[in-house]
Amino acid sequence: MEYRIIKSPTQGTIDILCRRKGSGASKTMDYPDAIGLIQGRMIEMVCAADVAEKAVGVTVEDIRGNCPQNMILLAIFGDTASVEAALDEIRKKEKEGKKEW
Repeated sequence: MEYRIIKSPTQGTIDILCRRKGSGASKTMDYPDAIGLIQGRMIEMVCAADVAEKAVGVTVEDIRGNCPQNMILLAIFGDTASVEAALDEIRKKEKEGKKEW
C-alpha cells in the first residue's frame, strides 16, 4: 500500500476529492485539517477503512478512479492528529501481516 498525508488541504484539493468520492459530492462534511490517502488493492482498502474508523474519529471515503467499480484509493478526513493515528494503525496492522485485521 502507498500512503500520503495532506496537512491543511486547499479548497481545490478538497473539491477534487469530493467530486470523486463514492458517496458523491452531495454528502457534506466538515472542512478537514488533514487528508490521509491510501492506495492499494481492494481487499486492503476495505480492511484499512475498517481499521481507521475503529482507531479514531475520522471519516473514510472511497475515491473513484478510472474504473468506478474498483475501489483502490481511500481518503481519510479529520483533524491532523486523528488522520496520523489512523494511518499509523493501518501501517501497524499491515506490518503485522495478519490475515485478520
